[in-house]
Amino acid sequence: MIHPVLANNINPYPRYICASAQMPTQSRNYCVFDKDETDYFVKQKENALPYLTDILKHSNNEGQVTETLYILNRMLDDGTKGIDKLYPVFSRFNDTKSPNIQTYLAGIYRKIQVPDAFGPLCKMLIQNSIHDDNQGKLFDPNEEIGGAILSYISDRWRH
Repeated sequence: MIHPVLANNINPYPRYICASAQMPTQSRNYCVFDKDETDYFVKQKENALPYLTDILKHSNNEGQVTETLYILNRMLDDGTKGIDKLYPVFSRFNDTKSPNIQTYLAGIYRKIQVPDAFGPLCKMLIQNSIHDDNQGKLFDPNEEIGGAILSYISDRWRH
């Protein structure tokens, strides 16, 4: 059983992150998250950021971190403000080997375009290429990482 991370030991939310996260399998190369739970956090907008930030600061559970990054990515799409300020929290995962975390982290970096994230994205892509640990894995996080790097370059080129 995964124990929830509680912000200040108070859980204002009716359910816990990662209560039903399904990681990729041999027959499904993507994660599945609880739609109602995700929608709940997305609707909370900036009010949910302290709780989600606390999870990212303290959790070492891949499913919980991946689901939290997915929710934050959806919140970005929904216009939630302040997620770019969470780079110091996101950076904890810059050296992860998890293709799931790498994929969602790169997706967030692509959207927030924090200059400090460009180097870690390049490092992630290079290390993945050198170690080529992706053989036999269910999907390739380098697609999202490379896309994020290209977004940084193209957005800087236009300005």
